[in-house]
Amino acid sequence: MTATTDPGPAHLATTPLLDFNHPAIERLVNERGWRTLSAYERIGAAYGFVRDEVAFGYNASDELPASAVLADGIGQCNTKGTLLMALLRALGLPCRFHGFTIDKALQKGAITGLAYRFAPPEIIHSWVEVWHAGRWVNLEGFILDSAYLGALQRRFRTHQGAFCGYGAATPDLQAPGVDWRGTDTYIQREGIRQDFGRFDAPDDFYTRHGSNLSGPKRWLYSHVVRHAMNRTVAAIRQGG
Repeated sequence: MTATTDPGPAHLATTPLLDFNHPAIERLVNERGWRTLSAYERIGAAYGFVRDEVAFGYNASDELPASAVLADGIGQCNTKGTLLMALLRALGLPCRFHGFTIDKALQKGAITGLAYRFAPPEIIHSWVEVWHAGRWVNLEGFILDSAYLGALQRRFRTHQGAFCGYGAATPDLQAPGVDWRGTDTYIQREGIRQDFGRFDAPDDFYTRHGSNLSGPKRWLYSHVVRHAMNRTVAAIRQGG
């Protein structure tokens, strides 16, 4: 179902992908004491956790439940977004899904060689919209963990102007506006090609639009290609 303009029960509901009643998610929320915080602080706590404690990396598929993403400890725009939405809803914060495609050039550097040629020209992308202070706020800046982003900033310290590659597409790599301050955050927005609109949950989007790969390519990605991609990302993070 396409998301409505104002928040409603659907924006707080559990779904097969937004399984925030899973014991691991409940345990995380309770151990961190996030429910005692203000709404602004709850968003910041969930956002910061997904950005920095779930490292940028490539999961087996986009359509993983939030509990599986948490168990993986890594994620990209779509999988980290699923986890963030589950945490926000666990904290009583209405949220929704906004689906897009991005140009695969945005991933060049993080994805190299055969893996890059293997990728489709446009890649399924999404961000999370959370209801805060009477409006929907766009959250996309959680995709790259601070250690990885910092390594990119050091590697390209002399770069000026718009930057596209290594998982980022931003007007200013040195000051991309990814910290939660109550307003929109972005790190890949400049790479967007198609806008598929808003959905109450990621489940609805994937049912309608599918994911990036299918058939043998999906198997090869899940079992072989993504592991090479994750080694590349880890080397960038560690090497700076």
